[in-house]
Amino acid sequence: MEPPQPPHRGGILSCCASASTSEMEQANNSHRDDSHSDVVPHLHSPTLSSSASTPTASAPSSSSASAMAALPPKAQRLPELLHAHGDRRVDNYYWFRYLREESYKKARENSSESDKFPSLLDRHRQRNIFAQWDPRAQYLYPDVLAHLHAENGYTVAVMSDVKQLFFKIYAEIKGRNKEDDIVGAPLRKGQYYYYKKTLTGKEYVQHCRRLVPTDGPITVHDVMPTGPDAPEEIILDENVKAEGHDYYSIGAFKVSPNDKLVAYAEDTEGDEIYTLYVIDTESGDYVGQPLKGITSNIEWAGDDHLVYIKQSISTLRPDTAWLRNLGESDTCLYEEIDEKFSLGLRVSESKQYIFVESTSKNTSFIFYLDLSTQSEDLSVLTPRVDGTDTTASHRGNHFFIRRRSHELYNSELVACPLDNLAETTILLPHRERNIDEFQLFDNHIAVYERVDGLPKVTVYRLPTIGEPIGQLQGGQTIDFICPEEKNFFIDPTYVVDPDDEPQFHSSIIRFHYSSMRTPPSVFDYDMNSEVFVLKKIDDVLGGFDASNYVTERKWAAAADGTQIPMSILYRKDLVKLDGSDSMLLCGYGSYEECIYPKFCVSRLSLVDRGFIYVIAHIRGGGEMGRMWYEDGKLLKKRNTFTDFIACAEHLIENKYCSKEKLCISGRSAGGLLMGAVVNMRPELFKAAVVGVPFVDVLTTMLDPTIPLTTLEWEEWGDPREKEYYDYMKSYSPVDNVKAQEYPNILVTAGLLDPCVMYFEPAKFVAKLRELKTDNNLLLFLCDFNAGHFQPTSEATTGRCLYLRVHPQGVGHDSKAKSTEMGNEAAFLPEMS
Repeated sequence: MEPPQPPHRGGILSCCASASTSEMEQANNSHRDDSHSDVVPHLHSPTLSSSASTPTASAPSSSSASAMAALPPKAQRLPELLHAHGDRRVDNYYWFRYLREESYKKARENSSESDKFPSLLDRHRQRNIFAQWDPRAQYLYPDVLAHLHAENGYTVAVMSDVKQLFFKIYAEIKGRNKEDDIVGAPLRKGQYYYYKKTLTGKEYVQHCRRLVPTDGPITVHDVMPTGPDAPEEIILDENVKAEGHDYYSIGAFKVSPNDKLVAYAEDTEGDEIYTLYVIDTESGDYVGQPLKGITSNIEWAGDDHLVYIKQSISTLRPDTAWLRNLGESDTCLYEEIDEKFSLGLRVSESKQYIFVESTSKNTSFIFYLDLSTQSEDLSVLTPRVDGTDTTASHRGNHFFIRRRSHELYNSELVACPLDNLAETTILLPHRERNIDEFQLFDNHIAVYERVDGLPKVTVYRLPTIGEPIGQLQGGQTIDFICPEEKNFFIDPTYVVDPDDEPQFHSSIIRFHYSSMRTPPSVFDYDMNSEVFVLKKIDDVLGGFDASNYVTERKWAAAADGTQIPMSILYRKDLVKLDGSDSMLLCGYGSYEECIYPKFCVSRLSLVDRGFIYVIAHIRGGGEMGRMWYEDGKLLKKRNTFTDFIACAEHLIENKYCSKEKLCISGRSAGGLLMGAVVNMRPELFKAAVVGVPFVDVLTTMLDPTIPLTTLEWEEWGDPREKEYYDYMKSYSPVDNVKAQEYPNILVTAGLLDPCVMYFEPAKFVAKLRELKTDNNLLLFLCDFNAGHFQPTSEATTGRCLYLRVHPQGVGHDSKAKSTEMGNEAAFLPEMS
C-alpha cells in the first residue's frame, strides 16, 4: 500500500441548498438512525460551491474568515456491530463502503451529477469491491457520494482565503521547471537513442528516438546526434493519448528487440488496472487488439511475443503469467493460487531469459523462460522455501542469484551453471552491508549495497564467459565524486539508483544521483577506464542555487536505544535553529521501502518559506537493512510509531523546532503512521497531512474480499489469529480515536484507490469529527478522478497543485493533479 496518500444540514453546502428540509428528510427516512439527529443530504442539487455558507456560533479556530463562517460536515451514525474472538466493536461509519450497483437508478434520478455515476459504478463493479448484501445499500450509494462532496466543499470553503497563496505556489513550482526539456538523459539502445521530453504548456511527455549514425561501441563521451542524419521520431505522444481522460498514466513502455514495435500499458482511470497496446514504431498504427485488465508488468519475449501479468478482478492480486503471440493467441504460463503470493516479471540484462517471480512479503521463488528455444514452458530456477527470498539474472553459462533468508538477512550473491542449478558458488557472502540489487554486463557485475543506511555501488570484473567463477575479489567502489565537475560533491545523505535498462554488451554503467539539495543527475561510468561523466543534471529555474541549502544527517535515540537516522534540509539564510523555525517531518516505515532523501522541486516552496524539511528513516523501512524492516512489522509494528515520536522529540530538544511549529506528513502506510502518532501524542504536533491513509487496519485486514488484504497478512499479521487481532487493535487509527484534542489535520483520498479504499480515510475523519474536543481544523479532500497515485508525468514535473481551489470542488478539473508537496505547501504555512 505506498509511500504518501458526512454532511451537516445547512452550512456551506449548496448541494443541500436546492433541496428543502422535507425532501432531505424523505430521502433519508429509510436508513436514519433515530438516536442521532444528523441528516445525510441526498445528491439532489447542482454542484458544490465555496461561496455559499451559513454563519455559525461554533467554528474551527483559524485565521481563515471562511472557516469562521463554515460548519464542518457531520456524518450520520449507522451502527454496525463487528465480532471477532469474543470482542465486539461498533463501527458507526461502516456504511461508507456501500457504493452499491442497486442504487444506480436512484442516483441517476436524483442527481444533476448523474453523468458521473455510470463510470464510477462501472469501475467499482469491475473491481468487485461491493460490500456484502445489505437492504440499506440501495439507499446509501448516493449518500456516500453526498458525504464526499460535502467534505470537499467544506475544504474548498475553508481554504478559499488562501487562493492567492495556491496560485503563487503553483506559479513558483511551474517557474522552476524547464518545460521544454528532455527528461533525464537519452539512452543508447542498439541503433537508436531513446528519450522522453516535455513540451511547453503540455502536461505529459512525448516518447522519442533518434538514429545512431555509427556502429561504434558505447562510450561515456557519446552524445546523441541532433542533425539531419538523425531526425527525431515521435513514437508516442501522451498528450494526444490523454485527450478526453480525467486521468492518464503509462505504467510501462517497452521497445521490441528489433526496434520495430512498442508495447505500452495505459491506465485511464487511476485504479492501476492497465490496458496493453502494441504500436508500430514507424507508422504509429496499432498491432493487434488491445488487452484489458493487466498489470504494468510486461516484457518482450523476442520480436513478436510478449509476456504479461494479469490480476484477479476481485482482489487485484497479480496471479497469472501469460505469453502473447502477436500473430496468434495467448497462453497461460503459470497461475499462482496461493492468495498470499503475487507475480512479477524480470528480464535478464542479456535478454536471453525472462524470470517469472512469485513473491510474498517473506518468500519468493522463480521460474524462467528460455527465449532462445521459443519454448512456452516455464522451468523452476529457485524452489519455494518458506522464508527464503531470491532474485535472479543471467550471464553466459551461469545464473546469478541474490538469496536472502532469516539467517542470511542482508543477502548473499551466488552463481550456478545453467545445466546444474544445485551447484552454487558463493560470489559475495552474507555480511553487514545489505545487498539491494545487482546488474550484469559482459565483463562486469555492479552490486548496489546499503552501508550504514547509505547506498554504495561496487564494480567487480568477471572472468571470461566459459571460465570457472569464484568469490568476487578486488571490487572498485564508486565514490560519487565527479572530478570533471568541481561543484559536484557528495552530500551527507543522498540516493543512487541504477538505470532501468543497463546495456549488457558495454562497459558503461549508468546511474542516477540525487540529494535533497542536488537536482537529479545522470552519470555514465566506464568500468574499464574508471572515467566518470555527468551526462545531465536537471535545470532548476527561478534562481535556484544549491549552495543556499544545507543537508544534514542526524540520529535520534528510540525508546529501546536504537539510533534512528534522519535526513534534514533547510536554507541556511532563513533558519535560526533556536526552536523558532517551522518544520515538516515526514515518515513511512513499512514494506522494507526506503524513503529516499532525493531532490523535489516543489519542496523548495516550503523550504524557501523558512521550513526545515526532515525525513525520519524509521523501522519498518529498509534503510538500515533487512532487520530494520523485521523490527518494524507484525508484532513489532509499534516500533515504527515510537521511532517517529522519538525523532520528533529529538528535533524539539535540539531546537530544530518546537511543538507549536512541528508539522508532520505521510501517505498510504505513512498515513497509518500519521494516524497512529496523532492518536498517541496529539500534543506533540501542530498539523498533520495524512495522504491516502491506511487507517482502518483491523477491519480491512479481517476482510479478504478487499483488494490486497491477503497479500498483506505477512506484513501486518492475520487478525483471524487473536494475537494479531489484539495487537492491531492496539494501534489501528480508526479504532483508537478518542475524546481528546488533536492537531490541525488534512486528510486526502482517491475514490478509485485500489490500495487504500476511499472509505478508510472517510471513516477516520468522521470519527475524529465525532470525538475530538478541540476547534482545530480537520479537512478532508477526496479526488473523484484519482486512485492511489497521480499521473506520473505531472507528478514528476510538478506542474499542478493537488489541493486545488475550484468553484465546483474536487474531481471536476481534469487538468489539476498533484505534486508531492502540493498539499503541504498551501496548508502548512497557514498552520505555522
